[in-house]
Amino acid sequence: MARFYSVIPAGGIGSRLWPLSRASAPKFLHDLTGSGQTLLQDTWDRLAPLSGKERILVVTGVAHRNAVTEQCTELDRLNLILEPSPKDSTAAIALAAAVLMKREPDVIIGSFAADHVITDNEEFGKCVREAVQVAATGKIVTIGIQPTEPSVGFGYIKLASKIVGAETAREVEHFVEKPNIERAREYVSSGRYLWNAGMFIAPASLLLEVLAKTEPDLYKKVMELADSWNTEAEAKVFEENWPGLKKVAIDYSVAEPAAADGLVAVVPANFGWHDVGDFAAISELQSGGKRNHLAVLGEAKVLSEKSNGILISETGRLVALIGLEDVIVVDTPDALLITTKEHAQRVKNLVDSLKNTGHSDVL
Repeated sequence: MARFYSVIPAGGIGSRLWPLSRASAPKFLHDLTGSGQTLLQDTWDRLAPLSGKERILVVTGVAHRNAVTEQCTELDRLNLILEPSPKDSTAAIALAAAVLMKREPDVIIGSFAADHVITDNEEFGKCVREAVQVAATGKIVTIGIQPTEPSVGFGYIKLASKIVGAETAREVEHFVEKPNIERAREYVSSGRYLWNAGMFIAPASLLLEVLAKTEPDLYKKVMELADSWNTEAEAKVFEENWPGLKKVAIDYSVAEPAAADGLVAVVPANFGWHDVGDFAAISELQSGGKRNHLAVLGEAKVLSEKSNGILISETGRLVALIGLEDVIVVDTPDALLITTKEHAQRVKNLVDSLKNTGHSDVL
């Protein structure tokens, strides 16, 4: 664990959580659990006991610099990397790996999204510690979530043989794209598949070695950016190289090809994981599985009669609900969303429509 460094990619708009999540205030900057802290702050607190606060690096957009530093008050200035524009997960994680490898050639990094909810931090820590131990043997390790249902919203990881000497870790046969419902049922019933939560723990050198083979141009530019980082040449090198970086998820650039070469392992986990991808997921998280429950987040004054679902308010105004099942109400100063759990995933389509019709002022 002395080699371990936590990396928090804090990006993504979370368009399925509009109008709460905006380009200027993405979902990781909000309290979506009622904990009194934002998702980013919860992530920080979860990782601090594992790597130490001085060994947490955050990668976020230039626009979020002030909010991130205000929420993570103990974040070292040299552990904050600012992206001029979103370039997907490979650029963020690879740049963090390259910067940290220049400091410590044998560093092991762990990448954990800023906007996920985990309810059992002790079990999470146990899984990360095992993943670091396996990574130290020369593996890229992911943490796979035990499925609780045949979900079509996640990718899957197919398990192979147990790793000798590891407590629970298994070899990864391959990664699977989001399936249809029939295939998802097959995966879950077989007991040989886990959900892919997008957590990766690996020696930085190994991660970059794989990237050099699969995306040589992206690798070359990332290394040039890392060489310039925190120097007088940084601004010029970023201006020249960042716009041309390929947008690609690390699953495709590193994890999948590495798995094909037998370089990926997985630690199975059951620590209460939620990616809070839409308002239906937040509602389920808040209700704790109880039926006929109306979850309320924010300062709303609520009158409710025979209604259930979720109400999120940033205005404090009175909201009255009568006879509504599985309702979603999100009340912000300049936009109001009303839908149902069944249609929660379609909020992203609404955001696309707002973009296409020039309503950028509410995005």
